Amino acid sequence: TIERHRLPMTPFDNLISAFVQDQTVTRYANWGEVLGYCVNSANPVGRLVLYLCGYRDEERQRLSDATCTALQLANFWQDLGTDVSRGRVYLPADTLRAFGCDPDAVARGEDSPALRRCLEAEVARARRLLDEGETLAARVEPRLGREVRLFAAGGRAILRKIERGETFDVPGDG
Repeated sequence: TIERHRLPMTPFDNLISAFVQDQTVTRYANWGEVLGYCVNSANPVGRLVLYLCGYRDEERQRLSDATCTALQLANFWQDLGTDVSRGRVYLPADTLRAFGCDPDAVARGEDSPALRRCLEAEVARARRLLDEGETLAARVEPRLGREVRLFAAGGRAILRKIERGETFDVPGDG
């Protein structure tokens, strides 16, 4: 498949880096580190789908990256409590502090109004990324476009549920 579709090795290398990172990194100091994880974990999947469908241009890849990063973030914010119980905090420490949260308290599973405000901002960030990638669906063949729209709609639904507190898995809810 790699040879037939002339797939570059970079997305596979990035995925392996993400797997290693999953085993070694449990907290993130800043947005750049979280984004770096998404570049390795989520974005290669979208890029590989584009390559398999014959799309190799940078613009579609950029739009795919925005969508895939947003979906990864939605997953992080939805699973915050589960991740904390496993010793992981994907919310950047500097962002937590900016909202008045103690990163160690979040890691201990403590909920707070400040944490909720921080998550509101992170949900907004994920939504902006989904907006940024929205035109990808119109720039690919119709069947793939439907799939892209469905994934994005799923991400938006998760973000709405987090905002309403319906599926939001807060630390300490165990």
